[in-house]
Formats: sequence, structure tokens, C-alpha cells
Amino acid sequence: MSRVSRVDHIAYAVAQGMIEKWAWYHIEVEGGKLTKRVDDVRPDDPDSSMKLWCIDFESFGVVLVEGIDRKKKSQVTAFSDCHGDHSVQHIAFDTENLEQFVARAISRGVNLRGQQLVSNDGFGDLKQLFGKGYAKQNAAEMSFPEYVERPKQGTQMSTSVPQNTGKNFYQRIENARNSGDTSTLIDFSLMPSDWSPNSTQEASAPESTQPNKQKAPNHV
Repeated sequence: MSRVSRVDHIAYAVAQGMIEKWAWYHIEVEGGKLTKRVDDVRPDDPDSSMKLWCIDFESFGVVLVEGIDRKKKSQVTAFSDCHGDHSVQHIAFDTENLEQFVARAISRGVNLRGQQLVSNDGFGDLKQLFGKGYAKQNAAEMSFPEYVERPKQGTQMSTSVPQNTGKNFYQRIENARNSGDTSTLIDFSLMPSDWSPNSTQEASAPESTQPNKQKAPNHV
């Protein structure tokens, strides 16, 4: 399959000093379970880092990230300063086959940030790819999508691609931030000029779900 199937997790950037408070909210009020807590994903970085907590709701997850400022303002602090406390940094969408989805997305002009990673994110093993930001702005302040694939029951995840511990993706945004890269997720110039959601849906819908264009009987 080359489409997304569900929301896998939502990542919120929180203001400094707020990750414990929002974790309490998601756990004690909403009923989630803390499955991963990393209080410094880049302890050896003299410039900046972030905290990362994962909260599981079984059918989806919540990720909380909080900036750690050192010599520089953390990209997560920059995001929450721009968009507000507990703002959605990214939403991860599950796919049946990540490679097929990515090939289809790239053919339609989607721009990804780096190569595929393998991780255990507190909700289990996964393959993941991050998109560039939706809006043209500083890379640290962009919201963006993530696309993932989790192993099917009875199968194992390939580890032939880089492992993601939070460090790898953080560095990718730092590189874009430092270089002034404001390129965005999608090049809409590749969108067909005659595209229409109605014609697309009607053409691809099974016969049983095609719109019934017969006039309904007039009951009096």
C-alpha cells in the first residue's frame, strides 16, 4: 500500500519547565502511560538539546519535547516560542509500506529531510522518515509530517539504516537552521492544473461506492 493508514503519534513542543506538567495531564487526566523518558538527548552537545517523553494510548501515542538551551537556543525552544506552549510540532502517519509510500510521494514533488531511520520510540520499533516543513520559514519553527512503518506481527525490523535516538533528527534540523534552508515539504507547481477532488474520488471509488446519480423517488 502506498498511502497513510492512521495517525501513529503526535509530537508537542512544550515551553521550558512544562514537560512534567503536560506529562501529568496526558497521564493522569487522559489516561496515557509513560513508556520512554529521555531528559537530555544530546548531553555532550555544548550548544543545545531537548528532553523527550513518550506517552502511549495504545491506539496512538503522544510525544512531548522540551528545549534545553545552552550556548544557543534549542530548536524546540524556538518552536514553542514561535507557536506557543504545547504546540503541535509534528504528526506521524503510519504506512503499510514506507518505501512504496516514499517513492509515490517523491514522484509528486514531496521533499524529505534526510534518509530513513530505524528507531524504538517508546511505542515500539519503527522505520521513519521526516518531511520538510509545511511553511517557508526557519527550519526550527516549521511544523512538519513524519511517516513511519511498524513491523508486522512475527517480523523483525531491518537495522541496515541509521538508528535514531533523537540525536540524528535533531542534527538534521540544526543543519537546516544553520544553513538558512527554508525549503518546504511540497512543490505545488507539480500539481496537475486540472486536478479536482471530486473527479479523483469518483474515478477511484469501487462501483458499490460510486455516487448514485439516479433521482430519488418523491415520497409524499
